[in-house]
Amino acid sequence: MTPNDRPAQSAALLGLAFDAEDGHTRLTRGTNFVLLGGSQETHALLQETAIKINERLDRSGRRLEDVPLRELRDICREVVESIGRKR
Repeated sequence: MTPNDRPAQSAALLGLAFDAEDGHTRLTRGTNFVLLGGSQETHALLQETAIKINERLDRSGRRLEDVPLRELRDICREVVESIGRKR
């Protein structure tokens, strides 16, 4: 298999939460993320985090699969810290 024959890489964020006690099953799908579970508050936090990560990637003109893991960790940390300051 030559480099040109390789299938395109893809990447996705997966968010899972287990604190729901109200019997609801929450599921949110985006272009490159799936979020499942959690209380209403926790699921909303997962949504905000995934959206802000994607906004950061969009501003830099890159896709999730193009970002090195170390840089993605930094982006995630910065997004979580910025959300924490708002609350």
